[in-house]
Amino acid sequence: MKPAPFDYYAPTTLDEALSLISQYGYDAKPLAGGQSLVPVMNFRLAQPSVIIDLNRIDKLFDFSATSSKVTIGSMTRMRTLELDSGIAEYAPLITEALPKVAYPQIRTRGTMGGSLAHADPSAELPAVALALGAKLELQNKTRSRWVNAEDYYQALFTTAIQPDELLTRIEIPSLKPNSGWSIQEVSRRHHDFAMAGAAAFVELDSAGICQQARLVFFSVTDYPMLASQVVSTLVGQKPTKELIEEVAASTAAKDIDPSEDIHATADYRRHLARVISGRVLSTAFDRAKSNGR
Repeated sequence: MKPAPFDYYAPTTLDEALSLISQYGYDAKPLAGGQSLVPVMNFRLAQPSVIIDLNRIDKLFDFSATSSKVTIGSMTRMRTLELDSGIAEYAPLITEALPKVAYPQIRTRGTMGGSLAHADPSAELPAVALALGAKLELQNKTRSRWVNAEDYYQALFTTAIQPDELLTRIEIPSLKPNSGWSIQEVSRRHHDFAMAGAAAFVELDSAGICQQARLVFFSVTDYPMLASQVVSTLVGQKPTKELIEEVAASTAAKDIDPSEDIHATADYRRHLARVISGRVLSTAFDRAKSNGR
């Protein structure tokens, strides 16, 4: 299949791109890495009449990682982040997640912002952004606004981005002492989309008491799902093996309503969610205990 006819624009500034997206709205699609958009256009599942190529806008490729925060321009390539020592130090969950995303050739073109804007429920980076408490900057021609990751994902392939807006920047708090992280998934083959996965981020105080716990499921619901049972059960408690097993079983039973397809039944996905959530929480807390910095 070939895509339906479309007009093509390649702006060189953000202002130009925002003017174009304002002009064409629903009829336009921004092109980032193209790893998701081009295939769905070829199958004619998407038929935009206008493509706005963001690859010549240098400003969107900027990123930085410091002890206070990590800032990532939406066009930053996944492979760039995967190999960056600052990201590994201050946002190691991103570094751990990226090798699970398809293949190096895909990550060389694919972008952080493209993945978050596409919001595939089986993708790792949307779950990571939610687990890390990211903020996303959405801009149109007249203003910019920041949206918390908790409010950003709304339904299947649906986000808070409005038709006249572009996702331009992602901000993530930098890793603090006594913090831990983990992401794990189960797939039929390495680098395939996951049948079920989970990402966790936790913080302990000096006495080993849980101060923050964020567990996010992906590939089990229509969009990344923040597990509420984890916060109510773990925060304020010492994370023992028994408590982690209890919260893993509870959250898999109450927080998610898994989908079913040719790859896995709903019951099997729920089972995977229970096992994986226990593993990522255990790994995250172990790392937090050894991450005194």
